Amino acid sequence: MMSTGDMKRGATIELDGRVYQVMEFAHIKMGRGSAQMKMKLRDVRRGDIIERSFQAGEKWPRVRVDRVPMQFSYAEDAIMYFMNTETYDQVPLTLDQVGDAKDFLGENGTCDVLFLGTEPIGIELPASVALKITKCEPGVKGDTATGATKPATLETGLVVNVPLFVNEGDKIKVNTSTGEYQERA
Repeated sequence: MMSTGDMKRGATIELDGRVYQVMEFAHIKMGRGSAQMKMKLRDVRRGDIIERSFQAGEKWPRVRVDRVPMQFSYAEDAIMYFMNTETYDQVPLTLDQVGDAKDFLGENGTCDVLFLGTEPIGIELPASVALKITKCEPGVKGDTATGATKPATLETGLVVNVPLFVNEGDKIKVNTSTGEYQERA
């Protein structure tokens, strides 16, 4: 069982006969009465997102989710294909299951595919990924006094603000939780 005190982002719980993944949560202390927890939950099968409030101390059955390291192979229509690097099995996931993580999956990018039993339900990205800059304005010499940035388009189509010294064709590390530039790769 998992209680409100054990809650963390990415945890998987069973609620009302459905399996949900915790996207966000916040403890709220009321002026009078007990504390509450507000959670934003995503149904792992249908992709629906709900927001619910719970009393402190409530408990739910914990759901076991297996993480299998895989490599992004290719995308076709609204389906992305991932390959298990040990067994070479192909696993299809819809764009709804992948979500915003698609912006961080470059060619041969690695991630963990989440399985509920034998059913793939989503992916989990590493803390940062290295992506190539495909479009970027050249930096103007002398504009570095203020730590200025410029927009750069990455190989996945994601636009990130980068320092002026970064050029088109460079590989950079991007934080997958904030979508911000970290360093050159």
